[in-house]
Amino acid sequence: MKIRRTLATAVALAATAPAVLLAAGPAFADAAPASASSSARTEDKPSAAGLERAVAEARKAYEDAVAAESAAHQALEDVLCGASPLTVAADRARQKAEDAATAKTAAHRAVADAQAHVGAVMGDDDASDDDRGATLRALGEAQKAADAADAAKTAADAAYADAIRARDDARAEAARAYGVAQKATKDAKAALDAAEKALAAASEGAGDDESCAAEPDLAVSVSGLPGRIAAGTTVDFSIRLTNRTRRTLDEVRPYVAVHATGTKGERDLDGLLRLRWSSAASPAWKSLGRDGYAGAVGPLKAGARADVALRLTVGSGAPAGEGVALTAGDYVNHDGSCGGTPDSTVRTFELVAAGSASGGGAGPATSTTPRTPGATPQGGTSVVPVSATTTRTGTLAATGAPSALPQLALASGAAVVLGAGTTVLARRRSARSGV
Repeated sequence: MKIRRTLATAVALAATAPAVLLAAGPAFADAAPASASSSARTEDKPSAAGLERAVAEARKAYEDAVAAESAAHQALEDVLCGASPLTVAADRARQKAEDAATAKTAAHRAVADAQAHVGAVMGDDDASDDDRGATLRALGEAQKAADAADAAKTAADAAYADAIRARDDARAEAARAYGVAQKATKDAKAALDAAEKALAAASEGAGDDESCAAEPDLAVSVSGLPGRIAAGTTVDFSIRLTNRTRRTLDEVRPYVAVHATGTKGERDLDGLLRLRWSSAASPAWKSLGRDGYAGAVGPLKAGARADVALRLTVGSGAPAGEGVALTAGDYVNHDGSCGGTPDSTVRTFELVAAGSASGGGAGPATSTTPRTPGATPQGGTSVVPVSATTTRTGTLAATGAPSALPQLALASGAAVVLGAGTTVLARRRSARSGV
């Protein structure tokens, strides 16, 4: 028998459909940093109506993005068109520059002719003083006209350059805006797909065999995760699994996931995060499986505990950002019984620039669902209700406005929130298929 954990992340565009950010997750509330003895407050699981509302809002955001992309495409075609005002102005400026060049050539030709005439008159012994004076005045007038033509040509060239620059800047801006609109449409489609997937997973889970039990006495705690992690560095931390039940758990599987996005609207940074694990039974460092499990430990007798070492490497090209680490645990016994932690513990951390020092404590642990009394994880960290707005001091903002975890966002005006506040964890077990 094997347990499959589905992590369905609700995503949304903050700029176009801010309500979607919270629709798929529990309500946010104020909370002070909890001590090891604090009890968790109850949070409702996402309702089907809430997920359907999230899908509707994501679809509306996608439709708006498609319309905005169409408008941006038309604006680009308009500015590229030969009849656009800036293109017409550039063509007129070009014609004036060409006319000024023609006039300049003619004026300098007139100067040359006047100089030749002066030479001829001055060399003619029969020429009168009046003739010589007239030719010199004519040369002066020709030179003055040539100087004026030079100035006019310089001004026309500058005006033409300005007109070309204005036209090209408008075209570049329209192209940039179209690119942003295309990206927004792509992100909105991804948000819609994720919202539909979350709804489908919830609908599928509603009809699944729920024979895998929620086990609050399987405690999961994290220690050693820094609050700040510098790009280009590797940090080690660990996850501890404690069996507080009164029976042996034959195989316990720690679940770990990390997510991060840039603080300035960059794409999600998950591709720059590499998470590996090591245990006493399997000491060589290995990458997480596609299912998010860091191997397995066991058998874990009643009251026993086991540690799994984790190693997180952040790519050197990672920008400043915010991240979350989610941990949970599942078990499966030889008799086919199975279960797992009813919640997923969340720790926040900050990504800082390469060359900065890593360290500090990670954000306070939060949980996607409440634990029952007596199920506080080991390690001196209590479980408090999850929020996508956990601050460095542990306070959860009542307004829902991001603080130390400010909208794990995608770029181009689209903010995609990752985290326990918008994450649905579903466990399914099929006795016949073994999935």
